[in-house]
Amino acid sequence: MTYDAVTEPLYSIAATAVGGRGGHVHSADGVVDLPLGKPGSQANPKANPETLFAAGYAACFGNALNSVAKAAGLDTSESTVTADVTLGRTSTGVGLAVALLARIPGVDQATADQLAAKAHAACPYSKATRGNIDVTVALA
Repeated sequence: MTYDAVTEPLYSIAATAVGGRGGHVHSADGVVDLPLGKPGSQANPKANPETLFAAGYAACFGNALNSVAKAAGLDTSESTVTADVTLGRTSTGVGLAVALLARIPGVDQATADQLAAKAHAACPYSKATRGNIDVTVALA
């Protein structure tokens, strides 16, 4: 398998987890400092790896969307992206799936489709997951 190696780092951050899903996670810069809980806990809901992945993917895809739109002379700063991350059983154990839902106001359907496709091609999270997990992109 080939991949597009990082040749010029633009940013790097480390995070450390203690205790797995029921433990604690903190980033080296202190921005993230959260107790963790297992997914679906109604009694005491806490962040979990899927929550953090969904937040990161939504923000990353949104930035890619804004970047490709800007290159096309469009302003999509009012757009929203929701990443719905599912943890579930697979034929080999447990895996993830992601459904991205983009709302791009102020552009026609054809333009929105093109922007979403280009964002999916450019987004680092999309690149990282391509061929590894099921990711769908839809427009609201």
